[in-house]
Amino acid sequence: MDFIIISAVAMAASLLTLFSGFGLGTLLMPIVALFFPIDVAVTITAIVHFANNAFKVFLVGSKVNTSVLMRFGVPAVIFAFIGAFILTSLSSNNSHIEYDLLGYDISVNLMNFVVGLLILFLVAVELLPFFAELSIDKKYLPFGGMLSGFLGGLSGHQGAFRSMFLLKAGLSKEQFVATGVMLAVLVDISRLSIYGWHYSDTSQAINWALVTSACVSAFIGAYFGKKLLTKVTISSIQKLVSGLLILIGLGLITGQL
Repeated sequence: MDFIIISAVAMAASLLTLFSGFGLGTLLMPIVALFFPIDVAVTITAIVHFANNAFKVFLVGSKVNTSVLMRFGVPAVIFAFIGAFILTSLSSNNSHIEYDLLGYDISVNLMNFVVGLLILFLVAVELLPFFAELSIDKKYLPFGGMLSGFLGGLSGHQGAFRSMFLLKAGLSKEQFVATGVMLAVLVDISRLSIYGWHYSDTSQAINWALVTSACVSAFIGAYFGKKLLTKVTISSIQKLVSGLLILIGLGLITGQL
């Protein structure tokens, strides 16, 4: 059952995230965590996320805008290291957050609570008209890289702010997709180096057959996503993914995921 569910989610998430701006790990990691301990889930998701983005580079990489890549990517890589280091520190902390919600006593792991709040915050950023109408000058691309890279390393949710800055960078739809994918690969390499070091003792617990299945499923999703690229709008996919993320964020902060 875990093979079927995780592979299906990997395929669907890969198809959606090719042009939604959200990362594959945003949707995949909570599902993997239903079947594996959180540290193993983080490692599995990071591997699939990197492999999927590397495959997307093969599909659309020729359209990358080099200028935007450099100005956004260098600070993103640096701050991804910082975010990933904080994440590994949180995952080693067994503390729980306890609070009352509508008469129910809630107890949730600190890491899940932090990631859940981040998801809800980032979805709010995507949906609020103020941010949708915000015009961010190209000179702020390095700041966008710092913010996106840090969040990418911390929770895997680099896509929201990356999209916000890239959408205002004067890129065509194809350049937006290709540059975003290349930036995601750079951040993945940064955070995987930290995850790999911190979670090296979990490698024996990783189901590599499942990882392979999820990677192949993600490749299939990316392939068909490229076919649909000219037939859908970015905004319509963003709204769909935002709705799913709200459910995931609420599930994490209430201990349901």
